Amino acid sequence: MRRVVPLLSIPLFAALFVWRAAQLAFPAGVPWIYAVLSVLLFVVYGVDKSAARNGRWRVSERNLLVVGLLGGWPGAVIAQQVFRHKTRKRSFQGWFWATVVVNAAVVLVLVRA
Repeated sequence: MRRVVPLLSIPLFAALFVWRAAQLAFPAGVPWIYAVLSVLLFVVYGVDKSAARNGRWRVSERNLLVVGLLGGWPGAVIAQQVFRHKTRKRSFQGWFWATVVVNAAVVLVLVRA
């Protein structure tokens, strides 16, 4: 159940995004930004997990949060579950979900065409 709840945030956001896009004409690039940043962040989480296991240079949490805030959070949610990375660190999870809420609020409330 702990793994399912975060994943539910993605279809919920997608539904709200489609609903809001029906009301406003979002710039065409917005869905692409989410897609590209999500794939990028998924890969970065995988690289960071590998680095953590092997004692190599790590990606800063700040960078993970910033890319998530810019729109890569759906990829981060999936990566956290797939790689089981950053799921136990409560402080990171608190900041992570705060950035998801901020990102969703900006896109769903403030974006105007």
